[in-house]
Amino acid sequence: MADDTQRSGHVPTLADVARAARVSSATVSRCLNEPHRVTRQTRERVMRVVRELGYAPNFGARALAARRTDTFGAVIPTMDNAIFARGLQAFQEEMGRHGITLLVASSSYDPGLEQEQIRNLAARGVDGVMLIGHDRPEDSYRLLQRRGVPYVVTWSHDPSQPHPSIGFDNRKAMMALMEQVIRLGHRHVGLLSGVRYGNDRARLRAEGVAESMQRAGIAADNLTTVEARYSIDAGAAGFAQLMQRRPRPTVVVCGNDVLAAGALRQARAMGLNVPGDVSITGFDDIDLAEIVTPGLTTVHVPHRQMGRGAAEILMKLRDGQDPVPPVELKASILWRESLGAAP
Repeated sequence: MADDTQRSGHVPTLADVARAARVSSATVSRCLNEPHRVTRQTRERVMRVVRELGYAPNFGARALAARRTDTFGAVIPTMDNAIFARGLQAFQEEMGRHGITLLVASSSYDPGLEQEQIRNLAARGVDGVMLIGHDRPEDSYRLLQRRGVPYVVTWSHDPSQPHPSIGFDNRKAMMALMEQVIRLGHRHVGLLSGVRYGNDRARLRAEGVAESMQRAGIAADNLTTVEARYSIDAGAAGFAQLMQRRPRPTVVVCGNDVLAAGALRQARAMGLNVPGDVSITGFDDIDLAEIVTPGLTTVHVPHRQMGRGAAEILMKLRDGQDPVPPVELKASILWRESLGAAP
């Protein structure tokens, strides 16, 4: 049947696939849209016929009929490094289980570009959008609300915000790390922060450092802050700038692991022993944190749990369920060799 259909020259239909695979049209539809509801043997037979016939669903017709496109969007700040990769992978895997296609856009940490990407995804008729962090112009939220496009905010837990969200408390996680930094005797702190404008994760982490020092009775002058864009080279340059401070920081707390990797590289170039001369910490626990030397003490972010949860929330919102309260996940400290006692 597959060969006859291919020779006939007509565009293969769902009914053609069903006849060739010896199943009902409803079973073919489930294989394409809800594959988890079909046995592996049936799914493999149907998908083999789909490939042989060159069948492609008419998503435009389906979208008009169902008022949905089975396409979701995600806008992430960067694709240059692995910071969002695990969460995005889990998000896509969960969507794929339900036959949903994912469109990904990158804002390059530019609020204006992010707003444009959100507008483009809404114009394409996506059924929902995953966003990173709460900080963005209200116009972006209003655009999604006017279009009736559900959205979920990730990577940040802030119950004071009115938006559906799943994430962790960036300030609290940094304060937990700083509690241990202070316990080890560090009183002169360098903060190598990500750019805070339009980035609530970087801003809240910086606030967590300052608040921890204040609670411990450490003078504000003992904290030196340098902002750096998200790159290893910028991290190295920022670390060198912090080391010019007198008295020199005994610990450099970095707002993410990429900046911390740059700080470690620069410390070696300057002949500084880590953690003997200066300690360095990160935030995120990407793969890089484990393979650098020394291993990086960092905050482990629940990337995959966040991605899966975001997908589940978005599908519920798309299907008309009421928004759930903000979901808070736990971020934990992962101890490695880069943090030691103050010299």
